[in-house]
Amino acid sequence: MLTDPQGTILALFLAFCRMGGCIMVMPGFGSARIPMQIRLFTAVAVSMAILPVLWDSIYPKVSGPGSVYVALIFTESLIGVVYGLIARLYTLSLQFAGTVLTMSIGFTAPGGHDVIEDTNDNQMINLLTLSGLLMLFMMDFHHVVFKALVDSYTATPVGGIIDSQKMLITLTDTLRASTMIMLRLASPFLIYGLMFNVAVGLVNKLAPQIPVYFISTPFLLVGGIFLLYLSIAALIRQYVDGFMPIFTSF
Repeated sequence: MLTDPQGTILALFLAFCRMGGCIMVMPGFGSARIPMQIRLFTAVAVSMAILPVLWDSIYPKVSGPGSVYVALIFTESLIGVVYGLIARLYTLSLQFAGTVLTMSIGFTAPGGHDVIEDTNDNQMINLLTLSGLLMLFMMDFHHVVFKALVDSYTATPVGGIIDSQKMLITLTDTLRASTMIMLRLASPFLIYGLMFNVAVGLVNKLAPQIPVYFISTPFLLVGGIFLLYLSIAALIRQYVDGFMPIFTSF
């Protein structure tokens, strides 16, 4: 490896393109709250760690013309971004579940700064997304992603033909599967909100002179928070358990 310093640097940069593209969009590592330098050094460290393992797959491809190497930079970055997006779309879907949950229980607090991304979300969505991401890190989901990236050199070798249609199908299937899981997690709160509002509507029909809406809102919110207190552990656990089947199926 040390007999060709130029080839070693070029091979390291190709490995960095795939790993760095994944880390750029991967949840946790690609967060807006993480300084850019830390993300860069993490991608470089991971690339240097896997380069000796994948030396025979990467190094022979760097000896081609410059135009071929530029094309390899683009394709390697695209592959890494797709693998990172699969994990990121799944984690972003928890924000969708949190939005459905808060709307169902009438939690309409003004949004604050997101603890993960540079966006505005209310406190309950922040609690759910941060808890879900911490549990994923505790279950070493990033090891699964990095292992899938190493295995991707067998499925899609350096310089191989990229099937863009397969990539789009993978991302859409991830969105579909993630949406179904999140709707299943939020379904108790949807049912609770529906039943509560139907009951309030019946009471309003029986006594239209009473401002039932203003009276019922605190009860809707308290009941929803109590339901979340009882179910948040199972919700986060099922969310974490759903990551592996989705990520490893593609």
